[in-house]
Amino acid sequence: MKEEKLPELDERGFMKDWNDLKLSYRGTLRMLQKKGKQLECDLEKAIALNVDLDSIMKDIDFIKDMITDVNLAINWLHTGKMPGSKRGIERRSAYQKNKLMDPLRMQAFSNQYNSRSASTLTDWQRYQLEDALSRLSPQQRECYELAHGGCYPYAEIAIMLGISKGTVQGYVERAQKKVTEDLNSSLFLI
Repeated sequence: MKEEKLPELDERGFMKDWNDLKLSYRGTLRMLQKKGKQLECDLEKAIALNVDLDSIMKDIDFIKDMITDVNLAINWLHTGKMPGSKRGIERRSAYQKNKLMDPLRMQAFSNQYNSRSASTLTDWQRYQLEDALSRLSPQQRECYELAHGGCYPYAEIAIMLGISKGTVQGYVERAQKKVTEDLNSSLFLI
């Protein structure tokens, strides 16, 4: 039988190397698999003796859950990303989108009476925003104000308004484009 090498620990008691951590998880996985096989043998004996199977079945389910969790941790350590996800979080497009307007400005506009923001709007800035928002459709304006002024996620806005999340996203994107164009190109708002 092969003797397992114990991982090296630093002065704080932590493992020095990721490979040692992976080896430790693999050792735990082997131990859990061995325990699972033992429980399955116990189950077969209990079936033959017509004994209560509930406790053995609970133990088998518990061991299977633990094996699944350890496999997930091993895969995560091996690949460096969450197993099953197609892309890492750094490659998702939501984090690559540009913010075209200062969110504090929109929050101060939308919550003008109870704004705790350090950013307060001047009358001119408020007029600029009001004029830009006046060109939006009622649905676009409502979704835009909830998303940027109220900081609600699209899913919650969709529930509040009784529309789909994709529709909310479309309204907000079109509204963002219109507001940005108006703030950048309106002769009255320069």
